Amino acid sequence: MGELVWEHAAMSTNRRKQQARQRGARQRAERQARRERAAALFAQGRSQAEVARELDVSRQSASRWHAGWQADGTAALQSRGPTGRHPKVPDSALEGIEQALLEGALAHGFATDVWTLERIAVVIQGLTGVGLSNPSVWRLLRNRLGWSVQRPQRQAKERDEQAIQHWVAHEWPRIKKGRAQNRPGLSSSTNRASR
Repeated sequence: MGELVWEHAAMSTNRRKQQARQRGARQRAERQARRERAAALFAQGRSQAEVARELDVSRQSASRWHAGWQADGTAALQSRGPTGRHPKVPDSALEGIEQALLEGALAHGFATDVWTLERIAVVIQGLTGVGLSNPSVWRLLRNRLGWSVQRPQRQAKERDEQAIQHWVAHEWPRIKKGRAQNRPGLSSSTNRASR
């Protein structure tokens, strides 16, 4: 993946976790309201296709909701709560991981102070005993810790600022104007109207 520098967002881990929980709860509430609206429409005698169109859901969802509604009424359409696997790294370990990352890579025995996904995975495994792949480390940093990737700016050692400024001031405007076309005295095979 190359070297990527990770920067800590200014928000605390607990605040980010709270916002994620609120966002998840809001999304579940919106889905629940949609299912309850579907039950009301079924009770009015509306077809599955009509419900699917009105609520902008797939026909499969409308069919599944209708079958549940017929079997057990509106109670069958109640949310079952949050879904998905529990994360390998528990929430209780996030603060320790974040603190270790804030100490810097040098403090953990690396040659430079640049955090890479591989290095972060080593630190996480040392702290928690959990081995993570690079994509899993990436998701943990982005979604659970709120860190963002920062790519170091690289400049050539031979960079000549004066030459660059001269080029931008004099050469670029000339190039930007483009070649003169169809001016008297110019001829080229592309300017001929016909042969």
